[in-house]
Amino acid sequence: MRTLIWMVTLLSVSAVAQQPADSQPTSQPAPVQMSAPMPDQAQTAPPATTPQVPSPAPAANAQPAPPQAGPQPTTMDQVVDRFVMREKGLIKMLQSRTPVIETYLQNLTLDPALGPVPQNDKYFLGRMDLSTTIDRKDYIKDDQSMEKHLLGGFSKLFKVQYQPLGFSWMIFADRNDFDRQHYDFRYVRREFLGDVRCLVFDVTPKPKSGQGRFLGRIWIEDQDYNIVRLNGTYAPRPRNAYFFHMDSWRLNLIPGYWVPAFIYSEEGDFSAGVKNQMAFKAQTRIWGYDLKKDGQSDELTNIRVDSVQDDSPTAQDASPLAAERQWQQQAEDNVVERLTRAGLLAPDGDVDKILQTVVNNMEVTNNIDLPRPVRTRVLLTSPLETFSVGNTIVISRGLVDVLPDESSLAMALAHELAHIVLGHNLGSKYAFNDRMLFSDEATYQNLGFKHIPEEEAAADKKAIEMLKNSPYAQKLDGAGLFLKALNTRAGALNALLTAHLGNNMAEGAAVTRMSQLMGSAPQIDWNKLDQIAALPLGGRVKLNPWDDKVELVKSQPVAITSARDKMPFEVTPFFPRLTRTGTTDNSGSNGNAATPTPPPTTASVKPAN
Repeated sequence: MRTLIWMVTLLSVSAVAQQPADSQPTSQPAPVQMSAPMPDQAQTAPPATTPQVPSPAPAANAQPAPPQAGPQPTTMDQVVDRFVMREKGLIKMLQSRTPVIETYLQNLTLDPALGPVPQNDKYFLGRMDLSTTIDRKDYIKDDQSMEKHLLGGFSKLFKVQYQPLGFSWMIFADRNDFDRQHYDFRYVRREFLGDVRCLVFDVTPKPKSGQGRFLGRIWIEDQDYNIVRLNGTYAPRPRNAYFFHMDSWRLNLIPGYWVPAFIYSEEGDFSAGVKNQMAFKAQTRIWGYDLKKDGQSDELTNIRVDSVQDDSPTAQDASPLAAERQWQQQAEDNVVERLTRAGLLAPDGDVDKILQTVVNNMEVTNNIDLPRPVRTRVLLTSPLETFSVGNTIVISRGLVDVLPDESSLAMALAHELAHIVLGHNLGSKYAFNDRMLFSDEATYQNLGFKHIPEEEAAADKKAIEMLKNSPYAQKLDGAGLFLKALNTRAGALNALLTAHLGNNMAEGAAVTRMSQLMGSAPQIDWNKLDQIAALPLGGRVKLNPWDDKVELVKSQPVAITSARDKMPFEVTPFFPRLTRTGTTDNSGSNGNAATPTPPPTTASVKPAN
């Protein structure tokens, strides 16, 4: 039986009070746990001197109103007309949105014991503009394109280049021409996806309807008749290009609409005698639909003017050391705010409380008393990285996903806590607010928190010292085993191990971060089914694509029956449990954006130089 030790720990421990981010460490280390969020405290009435400020008009990107109600369809033809109309309404609603889109792709090779495993990988991160057509701006400027990599089955005269825009196109079946004039729709059956009962239709393009038409199957929820899942490809295939297969999922995050959230793509066949022209697996995630474009337009509602004079000692001029710390705090707050606004950092939430508990455990048992509390936040991207700015530790969603247990999480956080304890403060230049004035897609070109090698070595040494004095001292074999597993895959996972804001965990094909722990760890035995060194991507963190909030995945353990079931650091399909949120009305708007549509090509074959 597959045992996720960390998750079991999180769900089984007794309730223990947790410290907020701005409090001092508890007097005793606490086990990591999950707890329900506390309700907001009641607002007290403002003092008589508080001016009443009228509420501003709704922001341009406020939550859209649900579609208007309409008569329920009574025939399958009416169902088709309804979901076609709903799809046009979704396209119109999304025209004001610019979500973040991330694609992580692993090219595959066949291992006799483990099956298809990563051979090399590729990472795309960008911002989609859905206003008139699908366009995107990339966050990462990659000079080492996929043109360098030949995939199996191609001769030396040809090579493959992945087009990130093609993965973006997979959010829709057909943006402009999804209608009866271009497609045939055949009802198949009813089927449940999670809690949602769906009507299943096969969709085929009509003859001579044009290139790049959707070919596959769609699932329609049977309450408001929105598309919730698309599975298929685009056809016919252009010359010297490919349309990849896709499994695209949508979530009901706001009343009346199911917005694109996940896309899984896969190509390749490792049956005997098959020569793959390409073999890969890819996950695409979309989030940040509700990112604020023009700042907090509702800030005026929070203005208060109180006739109170502060005579406390903290109201006096700061000493030189106090001024230095306030300057670092200002830089830290600027960075956290800017990363959140760019859609790269999750809002403060329950996952941060879990991370905070692990940090508190190490602070208490090592008698660490810092002048300012340590905060933790989750970076929403897949590459495995951590960094710290001021007293805020940031850990990526991808790294939290693949960590097998709590001791491994402590290992990842201890390295950044050591930087803070040793005074390796970075980012003070960001206290100048002009340094925050850049476009979201230029974030990685304007922010960076990489330490020099000497500081990295000192942080590793200090982190191991803290871990040996912590509640995780007897469980560090798990952390060392994780690093060993990462070391075996490092040569094939360059994109996953490339940190874009902090330091890399590996250099070349070898893990360098906390490598001393590997010396005492047991040997990796893929055939030992109860030895879980690392998890697949997506195993821990659930991301809400609308508001960017994160929570831990709650799932039942699944029995491992062979070494191929382990899939450490690998890409797997999405199967979210679909549920409805809020109250939705029937029918939908009939807006349509009739704009020229380039074919949604995801890969092209080009002559080699």
